[in-house]
Amino acid sequence: MKRNVILLCFYLLGNLLSVAQSGTVYDNESHPSKILKTDRNFAVYLPPDYDSSKRSYPVLYLLHGAGDDHTGWVQFGEVKRIADAAIKDGTATPMIIIMPDGYSKRLGYFNDIRGDWDFEDYFFKEFMPYVEKTYRIKSEKRYRAISGLSMGGGGSFIYALHHPELFSSSCPLSAYVGPLTVEVMQYNLQNYRDTHVSDAIAKAYFPTHNAHSLIEGMSKTQLESVRWYIDCGDDDFLYEGNSLVHLALRKKEVKHEFRIRDGGHTWTYWRESLPKVLQFVSDGFHQY
Repeated sequence: MKRNVILLCFYLLGNLLSVAQSGTVYDNESHPSKILKTDRNFAVYLPPDYDSSKRSYPVLYLLHGAGDDHTGWVQFGEVKRIADAAIKDGTATPMIIIMPDGYSKRLGYFNDIRGDWDFEDYFFKEFMPYVEKTYRIKSEKRYRAISGLSMGGGGSFIYALHHPELFSSSCPLSAYVGPLTVEVMQYNLQNYRDTHVSDAIAKAYFPTHNAHSLIEGMSKTQLESVRWYIDCGDDDFLYEGNSLVHLALRKKEVKHEFRIRDGGHTWTYWRESLPKVLQFVSDGFHQY
């Protein structure tokens, strides 16, 4: 009997320790947006010691791809399991992970070319200030990173290129880097979004929403103010755009990490990428 009680105590203690080492995910948070004139959803991962401490944490903005919403990284990306394991084994520092919803009325993370859905303005003027006041997030550039997959990889490219002063690291995964020409952009708008804009509007919009064009127009110093980790599978249909961005950075002798692994445009690939992302951004959060 006494032995059974001892074993039960050890069992309960083990469960308590396991819970103490586990982070928390809230996948149905929301807040109102004046810019988008609607409530916006998001998910958040809080590290294991968030409730038991009073400290502030670095933040990773993690963007989903087309076809998913803010719960994509929670449900399919297993962000809680992967982040808990990385923090536990010391390869990642405790951090808050914020996952916005880039798909409701319109798909994507940018200001729409039609001028009636300014998601990028919302992200920087409303969403980022809201979450960084709501949660105990360190608000300096050195403690802020961004990553995402596919469409979200494009978002993590363009956001960091538009605002290198805000992000210490950017980790695009299997990224859609933007249309490679104005003609391709016009074709995509007409055939996939049933949208028609003038050539003048298209030509003005294109260079600010294409990672390659933005890199061409920036200095090495500007580009190297962000730490870059670019990862794309060798069987991914977006391989060409990612390779061209890599070559553009190489041409300017910009320091960056470029990873090509076996795999395609799949959640299996991205789940394997996330531990490396968490380690990479943690290196940036730490003092060198």
